[in-house]
Amino acid sequence: MIAEIPSPIDLKQTADAEEWARTALVKRSVRTEFIAMFADIARQQAPQKNIRILELGSGPGFLAEHLLHTLSQCQYIALDSSPAMHALAKQRLNVTLDSTNKPIRFIERDFLDPNWVQGLGQFDLIVTMQAVHELRHKSRASTLHRQARSLLNDHGSYLVCDHHTDTGGMNNTELYMSILEQQSALTGAGFNHIELILDKAGMALHRAHCH
Repeated sequence: MIAEIPSPIDLKQTADAEEWARTALVKRSVRTEFIAMFADIARQQAPQKNIRILELGSGPGFLAEHLLHTLSQCQYIALDSSPAMHALAKQRLNVTLDSTNKPIRFIERDFLDPNWVQGLGQFDLIVTMQAVHELRHKSRASTLHRQARSLLNDHGSYLVCDHHTDTGGMNNTELYMSILEQQSALTGAGFNHIELILDKAGMALHRAHCH
């Protein structure tokens, strides 16, 4: 039996979601650097063709906003368990969507539901930023990664960013993983090419693929 690590906030509640969105980039300004790196890799992945992107734990739309602005063509699925976060993302992305006419769908699902992958189709790129630890225990990470892998096209990439417990990182070793543990979780999910793209301010971004 996995012991749940409780969260100090409830992101399904509007007030908590709004407070998180208001302070996230202030508390960790390095997020903007990670977001820019996501965009750089996405451009390399598909500089010309129209790609399908799935974001796991899309939150208030920080990453979606940047990727939609950056990519010339894409179809975007924003998946999150919080209707409050989806509401914030829709507000944030309203101008972006009006100006680019890029399709985006908001889907409300919980990663802890084993059927969250159903009906989503296949993707060229799956991205997630600071959402893996919302599984509330690190032992669940490989299952999430395995489910994500099942949704990737043959030559698709999986970009995973989360906090780590190495130098400058988090103290809770039940909720968060070391960089080595993050890589092991991806390996355990069946990814055989894993690169550490960026390690800064207690966060790590990995790119994983199978070919």
